[in-house]
Amino acid sequence: MKAWVKKAVSLGLAASLTLAVAGCGASDTASKNGDKASSSGADAGQVIIGQSSWIGFAPLYIAEEKGFFKKHGVDVKIQAIESKADSKSALAAGRIQGISTSADTQVVNAAAGIDLAQILALDTSSGGDGIIAKKEYPNIESLKGKKVALDTTGGADFFWFQYLLHQKGLRLKDFDVQSMSAGDAGAAFVAGKVDAAITWQPWLSKASNTNFGYTLMDSKASPGVIVDTFAMKKDYLKAHPEAAQAVVDGWYDALDYIKENPEDAIAIMAKHLGEKPEDLKKEINDVTFYDEAGNKAYFGTKENPGDFYKIMKLASNLWMEVKLIDKPVDAASIIDGSFLSKSK
Repeated sequence: MKAWVKKAVSLGLAASLTLAVAGCGASDTASKNGDKASSSGADAGQVIIGQSSWIGFAPLYIAEEKGFFKKHGVDVKIQAIESKADSKSALAAGRIQGISTSADTQVVNAAAGIDLAQILALDTSSGGDGIIAKKEYPNIESLKGKKVALDTTGGADFFWFQYLLHQKGLRLKDFDVQSMSAGDAGAAFVAGKVDAAITWQPWLSKASNTNFGYTLMDSKASPGVIVDTFAMKKDYLKAHPEAAQAVVDGWYDALDYIKENPEDAIAIMAKHLGEKPEDLKKEINDVTFYDEAGNKAYFGTKENPGDFYKIMKLASNLWMEVKLIDKPVDAASIIDGSFLSKSK
């Protein structure tokens, strides 16, 4: 997945980057305090994080390169794994200790038997995903019976479209769905082969540059729905709580670095994503990164759960409905907010 593939952020970067907030709290999964004596970050050895080349994960490269993880006592190595199936099998087999992916994919992984917990929200799509359509179609309802290109194998855009249909009382069968990858969906629309497509940048911009297409709706209208998170298996969290905390702290340090050193931060992220810095500066405005305050608001607390729980429940219900998973996943069982407060 290329860096432009899904979402970017309002970070406050010289003229166009504003670091955003969304939420977090605590669940009653394993408490790091009760297990501190059992291990330390050093005991954990090297922590390997698996992730694709998506812009929403890119601050983790900053934390690795600038030594923020090591500052907090953990040697972290980021391993590029573009396939969600490959990253799932690597986590299940213990070849990686952490995984960055979309929250709805974490639900699929949990339903497949991986006993994981999401400990950090990374980013949410703020305009990087959207529905592109021919100009004669003013809304989703008007696309009923029309050719709509969509990746039906799962993933953030499929989940987002299902969410939108659920809000409007519509179903996938109401459309003439053409199943293909999100990138191919965008290309098919620009080539005039379909009436609409659910895709991501740069296809939203490319559609607007045609004489027949436009962005009918983008993810800016539904903040907090397309979300990427960082998760680890629960047995690892229990054995190595300080390692988990160090990853979270390193993420927060990286977001601070982006605000304080935007040019160098962009250069680092662009290098790892195979992008030009000038292109990344534009793309980063389509995603919002979750800082500490944002995480705490999104997670909420045990007494007052945040929107994260609602999205996880919705993902479980929708994936059950379309038979992507064969058993429901309890939101509380895969959310652990006990690492969200940055250690001093």
